Amino acid sequence: MIILADDLGYGDVQCYNPTRGKIPTPRIDRLAAEGMRFTDAHSSSAVCSPSRYTLLTGRYHWRTRLQSGIVEYLERPLIAPETPTIASLLKTAGYHTACIGKWHLGWNWQIPQAQRALFAPRKGEVPPVSDIHRTAWRERFSKPIAGGPNTRGFDVYFGTDVPNWPPYCFIDGDRTVGVPTEFLPAELLTDHLASLPGPALANWKLEDVLPSLATRACEYIERRAKQQQPFFLYLPLTSPHTPLAPNEPWRGKSGLDSRVADLVMETDAVVGQVLDALEQSGAARNTLVVFTSDNGFAAYVGAEHLEARGHYPSGPLRGYKRDAWEGGHRLPFIVRWPDVVAPGTQCGQLVHQADLMLTLTEAAGASRPAVADGYTLMPLLRGDDQPIRANAVSQSSTGQFALRRGDWKLIFASDATKPDGPPGQLYNLRDDLGETRNLYVANPSIVGEMTALLEDLIARGRSTPGEPLANDVPVNWRRFTQPKAN
Repeated sequence: MIILADDLGYGDVQCYNPTRGKIPTPRIDRLAAEGMRFTDAHSSSAVCSPSRYTLLTGRYHWRTRLQSGIVEYLERPLIAPETPTIASLLKTAGYHTACIGKWHLGWNWQIPQAQRALFAPRKGEVPPVSDIHRTAWRERFSKPIAGGPNTRGFDVYFGTDVPNWPPYCFIDGDRTVGVPTEFLPAELLTDHLASLPGPALANWKLEDVLPSLATRACEYIERRAKQQQPFFLYLPLTSPHTPLAPNEPWRGKSGLDSRVADLVMETDAVVGQVLDALEQSGAARNTLVVFTSDNGFAAYVGAEHLEARGHYPSGPLRGYKRDAWEGGHRLPFIVRWPDVVAPGTQCGQLVHQADLMLTLTEAAGASRPAVADGYTLMPLLRGDDQPIRANAVSQSSTGQFALRRGDWKLIFASDATKPDGPPGQLYNLRDDLGETRNLYVANPSIVGEMTALLEDLIARGRSTPGEPLANDVPVNWRRFTQPKAN
């Protein structure tokens, strides 16, 4: 089982940030106490869609068309039909598979270009709903939607696709639950609630999304645990990403005058609810559970406010969501696996979410897939403390590459806060985890070696051993070397 939080920073979890974290996360902390806590774990990107692609496929997202940014509203699927996913491989090993939560990897919506404006008003605008709108919505939302999770290895899907984007309704399998008849009200498009105007069910409540996912996940666990067939649940939660809509029991609970802090606490409670369901089902002892996040904390929802109150969402790290600095892509990453992983352990080796595909398929006894960029975590989970990978790549939202090699990290872009600085950033994370001392100018040989390494990782189409593979599109890291405002 993989539980994927959305925009949860490295320092938002108490056990990762005991001195400068002020948000209680007792259930995630308990999971860490029962398993292994990784302190140098990374996502492929500092934003969500690309990280999700890499987590599910074991392949860096930048080998696809998604060279920067995210999968946009009404965009086609990012995962090609022939690309193996964790779910499709586990199915071949006899597993029942489910995705419950935020997909955000595209669908084949099959909306004619001439009708697109009916589904996507200009940002901030909520036009009157006409019969033309409702006819188009009824035509689209009364039919199956192609290209979603059910076509990428999942037997079951339930979620909202992207909770702050339309359509504002749940999707069950490949169909919407109900047909939207209204535009989402304008008052729900402000203050870090929904982001884009669009079709919605009447009286749609943003607060209902997270509890509904928790309920469905618990029901799935209870139902599948009674069967002989093993199961895999991928639970990409919608929080603490926008919409910042904590439910009444959690409003003000953090004491930090912050809805996002309250939502972190509600997210922690949902994690506990799902783990309790797993325990009550009798399946916990035989289940490998991974908890992580897709990227760092979103500074724009109140990082400065929280820091003024003593809570640092990135902990000791520099940067936030969208950044190539560590705060963008170094994440909470916890694995519990009774009888295999020793409880209360910690691992400081470099790991990546791309490693989950090989790890989970190996744990399930599935045939070993050809993975472009992932390694197995199994030696680390069994207590070995030797490196499993020599390097790792992450990206900022605007496409700047960040390459790790041992303790060294090279960002292939200048520091936007220092316009007269060198054209790149080189840090030794062993001595300078906060990325405060740029050693680029003093170490030209290391810069040259790491530049050649990145070019080789791109050209070979893989970072794992084996015959070269093909990238989907040409990849030119030099396109993204200029710092941009995120």
